[in-house]
Amino acid sequence: MAGILIEKALSSCLGCGGAAGGWSKLLLLVALVTSAAALFASFSSNFGVSVWFSAPSSLFASNRDVVANSSTEELVLPSLPLPPASSPPLAPLLPPASLSQDVDALIGSPVPTAPPAFFAPPPSPVKDADDLEVYAGEYDPKMPPLEPEPAPTPSPGFAPVTTSLPPPMARPPSPIFNFADSKRSPPTTSVPIPSPIETSNAAEAKASSVFWRETDRQLMYAKREIASAPAGLNDPGLHVPLFLNVSIFKRSYEMMERILKVYIYKDGPKPLFHTPELGGIYASEGWFMRLMEQNKQFTINDPEKAHLFYMAYSSRQLRAHLYVPDSHTSRPLSIFLRDYVNMISAKYPFWNRTRGADHFLVGCHDWATYTTRMHDELRKNAIKAVCNADVSEGIFIRGKDVSLPETYIRAPKRPQRGIGGKAALKRSILAFFAGHMHGRVRPILLRHWRGRDRDMRIYEALPQEIASKMSYVEHMKSSKFCICPMGYEVNSPRIVEAIYYECVPVVIADNFVLPFEEVLDWSAFSVVVAEKDIPRLKDILLGISLGKYTTMQMNVKKLQKHFLWNVKPRKYDLFHMILHSIWFNRLNRIHVR
Repeated sequence: MAGILIEKALSSCLGCGGAAGGWSKLLLLVALVTSAAALFASFSSNFGVSVWFSAPSSLFASNRDVVANSSTEELVLPSLPLPPASSPPLAPLLPPASLSQDVDALIGSPVPTAPPAFFAPPPSPVKDADDLEVYAGEYDPKMPPLEPEPAPTPSPGFAPVTTSLPPPMARPPSPIFNFADSKRSPPTTSVPIPSPIETSNAAEAKASSVFWRETDRQLMYAKREIASAPAGLNDPGLHVPLFLNVSIFKRSYEMMERILKVYIYKDGPKPLFHTPELGGIYASEGWFMRLMEQNKQFTINDPEKAHLFYMAYSSRQLRAHLYVPDSHTSRPLSIFLRDYVNMISAKYPFWNRTRGADHFLVGCHDWATYTTRMHDELRKNAIKAVCNADVSEGIFIRGKDVSLPETYIRAPKRPQRGIGGKAALKRSILAFFAGHMHGRVRPILLRHWRGRDRDMRIYEALPQEIASKMSYVEHMKSSKFCICPMGYEVNSPRIVEAIYYECVPVVIADNFVLPFEEVLDWSAFSVVVAEKDIPRLKDILLGISLGKYTTMQMNVKKLQKHFLWNVKPRKYDLFHMILHSIWFNRLNRIHVR
């Protein structure tokens, strides 16, 4: 009906004979068109054809900016307001609740942090009672510093310490696959790619077998190759009696040279980070840092292709700059390191992939182990290459962590100056020790042997009348056995000094994990004496036949190359041995199923 009326009106309008009649008919036409549109809208709304016209006006107002910036190709959303400058930094990423999802989807892109903040403090504060429990028995208030320390000075770039802990994320210990056990049968060739996240829970391991990167597959390939290494592999540069299984070591070393890539975090203020000290008794951490950062074979700039991640800080520098004099606590160091790990875990995705299991640190100061206490994942998962390798305290984990040799470097420009000693048959002193009365063992040693036996040259400080005739180093070069008792901690630089001077080391330190014990056979070149057997020390040493001693002393001489620092690293030297142990223990924690 409306269509007929419209048609008639148009005809009349087009054929109108007068102006007044034409305008009246045109108004009638507009009214008819409006009525038709209303009828159509009513009809279509009953069937859900159009809801756009019924939208409230507030919706249009809220989208005004969107519409104004729209184009035919791209919809530009309004910018989100930036957080104020006083906003706290982002907290670290937490591992996903379920490991059955795709790893890449869970990781996502790196999380930005507020530029002014160096560290991202964890969210939850810690009660004083917990603090006391964490540090109970950590440090003897009567114990003097190991050496004179400079007054703490401000170090640019690191944030003030805070008083909070990250949320605990403890994981069960992982069973150890011991490559040195030659009786263990090698895995089959159809081993699936495992999770890089260590676990001893079969159900959790199965749930976490999702998508693994090429670096994970490379590690699994290396582990299978090492575990199935044929017997008889040898190298003219390796002295077979020094090793538990020289074939395993050689194959592992070859895999390391072929595969291993290390990413070094650039973050961290100097001198706490990237500032190696090359002299003194803590020089091991400095030499490793310097040679690692200069290395082009193992380091890589693309973290996506890295198998290991190095946190290049110095435990010695932390002690020098953050320790509060006379406080007798390493708490500020622990807080600083905890916040650093929180920062890199929030800024980058790499820590969160394995909860720190593919990250490592290298520290030789006695406190290097203790300073990891305030971050559970750092303490339990990351690889700690430390001189204080004491398994009795529950921080150093055998099979995961690395016992770092403590090397006393007197001349950093000539780290090998003065090494060597007399031949086995020209050593006139049975046993020698001289040193300060640090710790529990040395006073017992002196109480039993000082001044009681001519063959046992045991001193506190080397008397001046004796030192004027024969120096400390000359005593070591002229002795068959060099006594290496623990100090305040289990480690001692005398072990490596004895190796340098070709003197068979006698280690007295219960619960001490000897350096490179995963590959070296320490019984071939050293004597380990229990603390309770100090009264029998001379009998134990005299019980070693001349033939056996001669062999042990020759082995010490062959061992030297593995404990030497070279300005330019050489194959099988100390730099490569430390890196190999880190690599080896990383593989040791990956499960072959």
